[in-house]
Amino acid sequence: MSGRSIVRPYGDTTGDGMVQLSFTLPVPHDKRAEGAALQLAEKMGLDPAMVVHAKAVGPAFTYFIVYGRVSHLVDLSKVEVVERDYPLLSPKEANLTIRRGLRRRLVVVGACIGTDAHTVGIDAILNVKGFAGEKGLEYYRELKVVNLGAQVGVPDLVASARREHADAILVSQVVTQNDAHIRSTREMAAAFREAYDEADRPLLVVGGPRFHESMAADLGVDRVFGRGTTPGEVASYLVHALVDSRSTPYRERTA
Repeated sequence: MSGRSIVRPYGDTTGDGMVQLSFTLPVPHDKRAEGAALQLAEKMGLDPAMVVHAKAVGPAFTYFIVYGRVSHLVDLSKVEVVERDYPLLSPKEANLTIRRGLRRRLVVVGACIGTDAHTVGIDAILNVKGFAGEKGLEYYRELKVVNLGAQVGVPDLVASARREHADAILVSQVVTQNDAHIRSTREMAAAFREAYDEADRPLLVVGGPRFHESMAADLGVDRVFGRGTTPGEVASYLVHALVDSRSTPYRERTA
């Protein structure tokens, strides 16, 4: 596919336009429900559409998997992504850069905020065991990591950041119902801007499966990481933003 600008989905044969999608309808599982699923799929542009899986989810809901053909094409030349603008560092390289640049440990405070009780994401980045074969930030000798855990209130996060003299705040958001992750992140960003002068504010970093890297400005944070992010990527970004890029101190550059 390299060198091609226009592509179409692939299912059984190259370029056949076949896609698979899943959804739930608030109807009991019966023939009428399957007909409703097909109607929805057709309105979404699948032609022909097939229900390949249907299963009751309780007495009043049905989960569907639908397979069908779409006519839409994708123009790769118009796809916009946020490219990584910093080098990936090994733990040894990151530690050395922090030690030489800061002459102290870099302080990171992490949490799941609001009602979010899912610590898998924040633990994957912070805990020594790490994720995807990489050690978490606790493994880095020149990082002081404070993991506050789950369901942390924004005022408590701000208070902990002040107490620990945090250089960076890492927030993980997994709960996304009714855009809870958006509201919580904006609340967090506003609270830090109210509590700190911009020259003294910690770096604000948020991550989760429903975030996209392009959302940072809209959310009021410095960086957004999406699904599949590894501890090494986060550590490298922190070093880049807080140490490696500092011709003047970071907080002076962001003022």
